[in-house]
Amino acid sequence: MAYATVEAGICGMTAHITCEADEAYRVAVQIESDCPRIRAFAEALRSVAVLEEMRTPLHETSVYRAAGASDLHAACPVPAAVYKAIEVAAGLALPADVHITIRTE
Repeated sequence: MAYATVEAGICGMTAHITCEADEAYRVAVQIESDCPRIRAFAEALRSVAVLEEMRTPLHETSVYRAAGASDLHAACPVPAAVYKAIEVAAGLALPADVHITIRTE
């Protein structure tokens, strides 16, 4: 099982992601958030066939199709975090934190 927490930035929304894989590399995805668009994304993305997903171009993956259908902002970091958690849950990536630092000068 893999867990991720995303503090999305200026919107102030947080998402809690839980992913659990079975032996067939099907990953169940749960996302909790106060953001109505992230909740719609969670409803659209209940599970992923991870081996198929990894062979699919990014814009055609079930993760990013669900993100687009849920009208997420293009810069929302939650879909990327979901994708990372899916890979970790399936044993296809090691768990490691990801950081994005944005500033102006």
